[in-house]
Amino acid sequence: MSAITFDTLAYAKKLKNAGVSEAQAEVQAESLAEIIEDNLATKRDIKELEINLQRDLKEMELRLTHALTLRLGSMLIVGIGVVATLVKLL
Repeated sequence: MSAITFDTLAYAKKLKNAGVSEAQAEVQAESLAEIIEDNLATKRDIKELEINLQRDLKEMELRLTHALTLRLGSMLIVGIGVVATLVKLL
């Protein structure tokens, strides 16, 4: 993931101004920074995911098109064979 800006110093200062001890404020700020860094996606992360999904969908579409073309071609050949056999028999 890309870096997310989180001002731990400003957060710790706000906690201290609200009456939290300096040690607790620093630990909370560091812990929250780790949580944010590990769990939140940035716009760039989401854009990269979107690009990868679009590429994967395009690849799947191409594979499905190829498989469908092969099946339809096979069915056409079998159908022509059946018609040719029936024409010879009749």
